[in-house]
Amino acid sequence: MKMIPLFKCRDLRQAVGFYTNVLDFRLKYPEATADDGVIDLVSEFGELQLTIYESDRLFGSVVNVWIDDVDSEFKRYISRGLDTSVKKESPVHQGPTDQTWGAREFYVTDTDGNTLRFCQRQR
Repeated sequence: MKMIPLFKCRDLRQAVGFYTNVLDFRLKYPEATADDGVIDLVSEFGELQLTIYESDRLFGSVVNVWIDDVDSEFKRYISRGLDTSVKKESPVHQGPTDQTWGAREFYVTDTDGNTLRFCQRQR
């Protein structure tokens, strides 16, 4: 399991500048720009994602959890009582979904709005 935090930023260009110029992070994907909306950074300490902060109504934090088999993990959580009825409008909260960016993911959001994004590279 590998966990990658996602930080919300009001100014993505400024945040990228801070992390890459001051803290020695570098772009994971050199072609990425702040216009992408999400930037992946890496350093000798680990990985970090930055995203544009959308509104004050979005409470909670997000962590990407990279695992080998999202389908099995989702089934295990369902068998333990994971309630998917809370976010019926969100397919990725209902079960593993193939995303356009090459990951298979499902999300679990707790009652405080914190979300674990369980991710696996598509095969």
